[in-house]
Order: sequence, then C-alpha cells, then structure tokens
Amino acid sequence: MSKPNFLRRSVLRLSFTGRQLLMAGTFGIGALATASSLAPSDTRAAATKSGQEGQPVGVETVRKGDMPYVLSELGTVVPIATVTVQSRVDGYLTQILFTEGQEVNEGDLLAVIDPRPYEAQLKQYEGQLAADIAQLEEAKIDDARYQKLLKHDSVDAQTALDQHYKVQQLTGTVKYDQGLVDTYKLDIEYCHIKAPVSGRIGIRAVDKGNYFVAGQTDGLATLTQMKPISVIFTVPQDKLGLIWKRLRQVKELPVEAWDSADSTKLTTGKVGSLDSEIDTSTGTVRLRALFENSDEDLFPNQFVNAHLMVDTEQGVLLAPTSALQTGPNGTFVYVVQSNNTVSAKTVKTGISQGSTVVITSGVNDGDRVVTSGVDRLHDGAKVTVPDSTSTGNTDKAAK
Repeated sequence: MSKPNFLRRSVLRLSFTGRQLLMAGTFGIGALATASSLAPSDTRAAATKSGQEGQPVGVETVRKGDMPYVLSELGTVVPIATVTVQSRVDGYLTQILFTEGQEVNEGDLLAVIDPRPYEAQLKQYEGQLAADIAQLEEAKIDDARYQKLLKHDSVDAQTALDQHYKVQQLTGTVKYDQGLVDTYKLDIEYCHIKAPVSGRIGIRAVDKGNYFVAGQTDGLATLTQMKPISVIFTVPQDKLGLIWKRLRQVKELPVEAWDSADSTKLTTGKVGSLDSEIDTSTGTVRLRALFENSDEDLFPNQFVNAHLMVDTEQGVLLAPTSALQTGPNGTFVYVVQSNNTVSAKTVKTGISQGSTVVITSGVNDGDRVVTSGVDRLHDGAKVTVPDSTSTGNTDKAAK
C-alpha cells in the first residue's frame, strides 16, 4: 500500500467521525432547549393551580371548656419520722428481737440489755432507803416527845430544836434515797429497748453480745415511718401567691406523685402546708405533701415528680398550642374564614397544659385555627382543609 492512499483513507475516517459528533451535539442541544422551554410553563401551571386551590392546612376548632392549672415539680420522698434507735443505758446486748426490714409498731420490744447490774444497784438503794425511813420515823417520835417536854420546861430548848432539825435532815435523806431507787428502776426499764414509732426498721448496727453505749453514734438501727409519708418539693416564688391564696380558701390542694421518669402515677395525696420563708439562693419555697402510702409505693429519699393541682379555670376558650405563631406584634393565630382564606389574629394567652392553651382574647368560640401547614401562609391566603383533618375539641386534651 502506498503512503498517499493510506493518508487519504485516514482523513475520510476522521471526517465521518466528526460529522457524527456534530450531529449528536446538535440533537442534545435541541432536546435541552425543548425541556427548558417546557419546564417553566409546567411550574407556572402547577403554581397557578396551587394558588387557585389553596394551601392544604390542618385545623382545629376553638372550644370552651375547663382548664386545670397543674404545677409539675421534682420532689423527694421524706419520712415524717426517722429515728435512730438508741439505748439510754450502757450494757451488754443479751437479746435482739427484730429482723432487718421488719415492720414494727410503736412500743414493740426490739432488744434487751443485761439488767442485772442495775437490779443489784436497785436492791442496794432500796435497803438504804428502808434504813433511812426507819431513822426518820424514830427522829419524828423523839421530836414529838421533846416538843411536849419543852412546853413543861422539862428539856432544853436547843435540844428540842436540834431534834426538829434532825427530822428535816432525815426527811431529805429519804427523798434522796427514793430518787436513787426511782433512777435504777427507770434504768432497768431502759434496758428493754422499745420502738419509739411505728415503721420499718433498717440494717442492724450492733450485734448481740456487744457492749452498747448510751447515745452511740449509729445506734442500734434506724427506724423509718412509712405510713403516712411525705414528699417535699419546691415551687418558684412567682407561683407562691396563687398557691397560698388557694390554700387559704380550700385548706388542702390535691397532688399526685409520679415516678422520676414522669411516666407512671404512683399515688395521690394532699398539700396542706408550706415553708415559712423563701430560699433566697434559689428563689423557691418548699411545700410538703402527705400520702397515705398504704401500698408503700413511695420509698424514703426516692425522687418523684409532684403534680400539684392549683386551680381549675371554668368555661375558658381552649386552643391547641400548635396554632400559636409569633410575629412582630406578638402572638397570633391563623383563623380560617368562611371563604377559605386565613386571617391573622393577635391573641393573648393564659395558662397552658400539655398541648392545650387558654386564649383570653383574640378569637371566639367555634373559630377554626390552623395547626399545620403554616410555613407559607400569610394574611388573606387561600387554604384548603383536607377531609382527613381533625377538627376535634381541644377541651378533650385539657380533660
């Protein structure tokens, strides 16, 4: 093959490939131009259709109802009485009459300290008392005789006076002896350690056979009253006025104790007292709630959530909190009009509970307020309400 022929065929192949690429590029540009010319018209058509039909929104109806005012605060279960069981005398523990964790009643015998040393001392002082009583009786007889002789000048006046003073001295000695006897009788009684209150007794700190000292730091065990029991929680000082006003009116306020996760109700009780001062470091005041705790659902030092029912507002306008919007003029809601447009209404709100809020002004009973789909809404915008949208009463949420 000659070199000119080879070059001629190469040029022909390159020319054919170039024409193919040029045709493909022209077709692609045309298709892109066609798509570009169609896309804006489709978008404009969709936007026009949406504007004509309105923005889909969810609505709920404003209703009149009752709104409970409940404060939820973290509290701690505190026993009404927690006693460290102590001994009032020293001695060896000879008996332990309780088991750890046992429920005991006030006055139950818990332990016994060896009473024999105190019984021996009691006998000694009882004997001394008897001897001193005998001397006192003898001195009284002599004093009576001297007083008779003194009337007849048959005895020296000083002797008679000395005998009278001796009677008084022996009278004091007898009283002293009687005090010692009573003290040791009391010590013998204190050798029998009894439960000072009813409740559950804890882990034993001293075992049988040990020498137990009066006023020992850990005592014998800790006794905790379980029924009834209390919960102490705090409320902000700006809520104190309403709570104190209600307490003066009704004397007691209902309260519920929920677990630390605030998911399970444990029991119901009442609040009847609050602290005498505000804690300046936290700006709060303490309240004590009392619970019967018959099932012992509350345990000492347990963390709980206290739901305090302060008051119930009757016949107020209730709306969902999801309907509230914030604008330059404050809080407002979108109210759906009869012509399926929305009107922005500035509202004033009261207390809220869960997903429901009290509306004090700005809307009327029966107004439909937008709760979802508000992102692109404006005053006067046209909306549609799908058939599946719930328009249920908001007072159900309050109840």
